[in-house]
Amino acid sequence: MTEERSVAEGEAAGSEEVSAEEKKGNGDCKEPQKALEEEAEFVHPEGGWGWVVMLASMWCNGSVFGIQNAFGILFLYLLREFGSEEDEDLRFRTSWVGSLSMGMIFFCSPIVSVFTDKLGCRVTAVGGAAVGLVGLLASSFVRSLGLMYFTYGIVFACGCSFAYQPSLVILGHYFKKRLGLVNGIVTAGSSFFTITLPFVLSGLLENIGLQNTMRVLCILMFVLMVAGFSYKPLLPAKPPNLQTGKSRINQVFNVNIWRSVGYRIWAFGIPAALYGYFVPYVHLMKHVEERFGPETNKEVLLMCIGITSGVGRLIFGRVADYVKGVNKVFLQVSSFFVIGVMSMMIPLCNIFGGLIAVCLLMGLFDGCFICIMAPIAFELVGANDVSQAIGFLLGLMSVPMVVGPPIAGYLRDKLGSYDVAFYLAGVPPIVGGLLLCLIPWVEARRRRREKEETKGQDAVEKMIEHDRPQEETKNKMGDSVL
Repeated sequence: MTEERSVAEGEAAGSEEVSAEEKKGNGDCKEPQKALEEEAEFVHPEGGWGWVVMLASMWCNGSVFGIQNAFGILFLYLLREFGSEEDEDLRFRTSWVGSLSMGMIFFCSPIVSVFTDKLGCRVTAVGGAAVGLVGLLASSFVRSLGLMYFTYGIVFACGCSFAYQPSLVILGHYFKKRLGLVNGIVTAGSSFFTITLPFVLSGLLENIGLQNTMRVLCILMFVLMVAGFSYKPLLPAKPPNLQTGKSRINQVFNVNIWRSVGYRIWAFGIPAALYGYFVPYVHLMKHVEERFGPETNKEVLLMCIGITSGVGRLIFGRVADYVKGVNKVFLQVSSFFVIGVMSMMIPLCNIFGGLIAVCLLMGLFDGCFICIMAPIAFELVGANDVSQAIGFLLGLMSVPMVVGPPIAGYLRDKLGSYDVAFYLAGVPPIVGGLLLCLIPWVEARRRRREKEETKGQDAVEKMIEHDRPQEETKNKMGDSVL
């Protein structure tokens, strides 16, 4: 009996040791769940240092897109630098400097999202601003168009891309209830710079020349680099990936975002709408010259778009805070519908005042579309996956940004006017908006399915808990008989 008791006690002790070891070994497996619980319990400050981060992000949006949107002014001085304004071939080749620069900002976004996930918002933003500063400074010493493609079109643009995307992601660390308003204020920075910077650049170019003007613009990039140091992350870090046999690519590129049907619709619906979205912004000035004469004050149309776009970002950013969940998508749907209809209205305007009214509405809903991109991404994929969600979307947007306007220009050359080009430009935004209407329906179905699965799991757990006392009673009776 003593030996049997000793063996039994030894087995019990051994089982306790094994159990303790199992608990210790399984502790790491519980870390991801612990991290998820911490994220669920995380409370956004909704202010504090977040206001400084907001101002830094606003400066980023303003300086990056302010310089990009003002390329039309630099374009004339680049023509004088490399040849003549009357050289059509030179005009075509020089225009690719600006097109390449804008396209690269969006084309690099998927890569930027990986760096943001791995290195964090602060390192990515500061490093990107530094690269952009080097590219812009180098461009001020360039004396050939080929080198300008590299320094301005690639190096400067890639730096801007790396600085820009973290400015959207970091806002989700500080704001949730006010995220729409904050995004509206941040994106309004680009409208403010777009309106004011052309006047500043015109004065600088006239007085100090192209090279020195570029060096002055380097100040904006230096301030952007300093502003990036304010991007202090608050959200819990992502839990480590403990799945065995997972490929290296899947560890770098987040495949979770593509498992969301709603995100897939959004990521392809937005680019589909953009094939006609940018046509008015590129060709409107030339259309006004052909319709109303070259002496027409056409610059006022761009000013109308810029001003109302900034107002729209502030208004609709705040409105988005009161729209629950993915229903924010309907704001983008309405913006695409209005922009599509306004594009079709441009050829029908036979008086300049009509064009002003069209541009005012177009700018207002342009601001609506832009300011709620980040809040929708947070709703569709969550805070942990939002960086790559935004990155891949911006990358897909680069294709229609480059393709749409040249197609419209081709149609104008073949048909002799921009009328058909503007009519067709209104179709993709409307079609893309209709496609986005599927997202709330898809997300509602997903939530219902998850709710049913949760109820089923709860029922199974209750049955197991109900059967467990009976099994323990049977085991005790069996032990007493023995």
